[in-house]
Amino acid sequence: MGARWSVRLASRRAAPELSAALQASVDSVDRQMSTWRPDSELMRLNGAAPGAWVDVGSDLIKVLKISAEVTAASGGAFDIGVAEAVSAWGFGPAQGKADETAIRLAMGRALHSEVECEPAAGRVRRLNNRLLDLSGVAKGFAVDQMAEVLRKHGVRGFLAALDGEIVVDGERPDGRPWAVALEEPDPFRRAGRAVIEVSDRAVATSGDYRHRVQLGAKWLSHTMDPRSGGPACNRLASVTVLAADCARADAWATALMVLGETDGPRLARSRAVEAIFLIRDDDGFAEISTLGI
Repeated sequence: MGARWSVRLASRRAAPELSAALQASVDSVDRQMSTWRPDSELMRLNGAAPGAWVDVGSDLIKVLKISAEVTAASGGAFDIGVAEAVSAWGFGPAQGKADETAIRLAMGRALHSEVECEPAAGRVRRLNNRLLDLSGVAKGFAVDQMAEVLRKHGVRGFLAALDGEIVVDGERPDGRPWAVALEEPDPFRRAGRAVIEVSDRAVATSGDYRHRVQLGAKWLSHTMDPRSGGPACNRLASVTVLAADCARADAWATALMVLGETDGPRLARSRAVEAIFLIRDDDGFAEISTLGI
């Protein structure tokens, strides 16, 4: 998935095989959901004709169901059918190689995916020709899997992270909540802007300042708006979401980033989604929070 994982433990009781088990859990998600490897289950699904069933693992089916849930709840602001637009703009495995012809084909189109799952049979099929990209939810799910591995090994009191998506369990050794830094939306350096204290929660952030592309004098985010077929375009610099699990936190951060500085906070309040919005203004950044709603 083009990312690194890490774990901080409050316990010294970690089993010797713990690191290998954590790596295996991330590798499993990568094999099923990565767009970076042509042999992943997701890429086999993308390569199959619409209507053709593809045998997949149960974890991929879980993520597809979570994706459909957030798509419906966000009014289509989150949708996994954006793979062609992601690639056209040079993000993901395209690694900066934008395709102007593909951009023109994607722009102005609603990139709505239609997927049918049969969990009992372990198979999935696409019902239209939209290609799928799980970048807005798979990393969060991978952290959930890491957390499950830690708990199965009897570890409590930890912070598991993958590329900014985080799951926190319990408290630090000193009995205080874990401190999670909110990053300053600065593309040229990494610096903390604020700190939130978290216990037994997942945290995910979506922003426009790390992965972006320049179009003339304007910088465009890697986050695709499935309603327009192009990069999200609004004043949001970042959205951080707190949720019970990281897959949903990840997907909601993407959806709210697409919705923008007005519709994002409005939907977060109506759906009881806890989020912190950083909005660009003339004086730097304004902040809107729906924490504790």
